[in-house]
Order: sequence, then structure tokens, then C-alpha cells
Amino acid sequence: MKTKEATGDEYFMERALRLARKGQGWVSPNPMVGAVIVKDGAVISEGYHRRFGEAHAEVNAITNAKALLTGATLYITLEPCCHFGKTPPCTDAVIESGIARVVIGVRDPNPLVAGRGIARLNEHRIHTTVGVLESQCRALNEVFFKYMSTATPFVTLKYAQTVDGRIAAASGNSRWISSEASLRYAHELRSHHDAVLVGIDTVLRDNPELTVRHVKGKNPLRVILDSTLKIPLASSVLTKQDEARTMIITTHAGDAEKMHLLGAMGIEIITADSCEGVGVDLPSALRELSMRNISSVLVEGGARTITSFIREGLPDRLIIITAPKIMGKGIEAVGDLGFREVDDAIKLVVKRIVKKGDDIIMDLRIKSKE
Repeated sequence: MKTKEATGDEYFMERALRLARKGQGWVSPNPMVGAVIVKDGAVISEGYHRRFGEAHAEVNAITNAKALLTGATLYITLEPCCHFGKTPPCTDAVIESGIARVVIGVRDPNPLVAGRGIARLNEHRIHTTVGVLESQCRALNEVFFKYMSTATPFVTLKYAQTVDGRIAAASGNSRWISSEASLRYAHELRSHHDAVLVGIDTVLRDNPELTVRHVKGKNPLRVILDSTLKIPLASSVLTKQDEARTMIITTHAGDAEKMHLLGAMGIEIITADSCEGVGVDLPSALRELSMRNISSVLVEGGARTITSFIREGLPDRLIIITAPKIMGKGIEAVGDLGFREVDDAIKLVVKRIVKKGDDIIMDLRIKSKE
């Protein structure tokens, strides 16, 4: 039965947003998109973009429809595409379906679309309404918008710490600071990103697998920053390449013979710029990843990697897991950033706070300096 609130554009767009989230972790580097088709105030079909390379949300919704779509309204979280890519233009399918009105959450930032999809629909006398729940639709695909506008990956920096800000004991031991629930959450985060990145120190100390074995989902590309190729050939991240690929980003200081051995194991080796002769230049590394269609990176490095990313202003999002423990002397999560006054501190915006087990997880964004 149709309810009063079910007649509003925002209600149906909220439903489309919920559908879109089902594609998280599977559609990258495409955006998550949901679609709902409404006729006479009732939902008659819906769909979402399920996997990269497969049909888009509006096409799935049209295909799923069991009734004629003539005169119907399509609610779509992102502007329909109007170009040939992995699939034909979605605007053509909308035009041919008989849909009379399209309500769009946000314009597509892709230069191949960027308003052209809306213009094409209007040319065929399909009425369009743009900007319904725009902020929510934009936030849903913050990774896509960053990647399209800057041609660099969206960077999430994640670490677990004690209440007093330690990520490891003085001995270097860090297992396990956070709870089992937080560990599962960390693996879920990995499944939502194209790549997970650590420095060579983390590999040498912890020998991690960097997979999503604790949750259902797709394994990310495993990226290791290793300027001189110190990585042991028996490292866990070098195994199971059929399940999770590994890329090592090194510099011209990397050992040529070791590079050959790693290549024979199926490991992709990328040579990036060095940072003042010491370590991998991080912006250069991110550019290399972007050129390989990596739109999002989860950084899980140790203190040196965490500090370097923050110092260079590279993170877009911070996930800080705080366990109710006090370590005292130990390894700080963030080292010296060169700040000498409180006012110099980096300001953060709290987007979400949740509890996992006994741990508190903060989801943060860098506050604009404007």
C-alpha cells in the first residue's frame, strides 16, 4: 500500500542509495550506483551495479521490470552514462524504455559524461531533476569523485593504537592491540579498497598476508614499499598470487638480481622516484597506482609509513582503532611532523564513531583549511 512519505523523491532516492551500497568492493574503479523505477507512486523495479564490467544500475532495473515502463520515473544515484565503455550508453536504454522522468542524485564527474547524459535525456524530452540527496550521493562515491578529479587514488590511513597512542610495544610487538571484532572490521576495510599498502618494515616485523580471510570479499592488490628490495623471498605477501596479487614499489636503488627473482615469482615490480635518495617518493608511488586503475588505497603501515603519509598531506580518510589499553613506553603511531605550536596541528572532522568489541573506532576526514 502506498504511504504518504513514499511519494517523495527523497524517499525513493534513499532506496536507490541502499541498493548502490551492495556493490561496494566489487565495482571499482566504477562508482557504486543504485536505481529504482516508480510508476503511479509504487516501485515496479530496481537494480544496482553489481560488478565492474557488468551492466550498470539503470540497465539492470530496466531489465528486471515486469511491467511496461511507459510514463515511469527512474531514480538513479548518479547521472546515466552516455558513452561506450565496458557497456553501451545507459542513456540509450532509458530512452528506449519509455521512461518519462529521471531523478538524479548527482552529476557524474567523469569528463566523458559530466552533464552530457542529462543533456541527451532532455533532447529526447525526458524530464530530469538533478540534485536530490546530492550530498549523500556524492559521499557514497567519495573515492570515485577524488579519482576522477585528481587522477590519484583515494587514500585511507588505518591503524590500531592504545589509549596512550602506541601502535606497538617498545620491543616492536603489536599483536594484538585491537580486538577480534576490530580485526574483522579491518579485513572488511581491505575488501572495500583496490589496494592495501604497507612499508617493508611491517613485512619484516609482522610477515602479514594482507588478505581478507576473516570476511567475505575480494582480496585487494597487496602493495609493498621497498626502496632497496629487502623483502625476504619467503614472505607471506609473496605467496598465493592466484588469490591476491602483490606489487612491490621500489627505486633505482633496488637490487637488480632480486628484482629478477621476484619477477619470476609473478610479482609486479614498479620503479618509482626516490624521496631525497631515501625511501620511495609517496606521490610518485600513488601516481603509479593510479595509472593501473587503482582508485583507492588502504594504508596499514607502521609508524614511519603513517608519519610520512600524514606529513605529505596524502590521506583523505583516517580510521583510528583505539583499544582500552595503556602501554606506557612503546612505539608512537605518529612521529614528528615538525609542528611546534598547538595551532599547527592537523584538524580532523569526525564522520562516525562506532564500537567493535571493546575498541572505539573513529572514522575521520581532514578538515579543510579554508
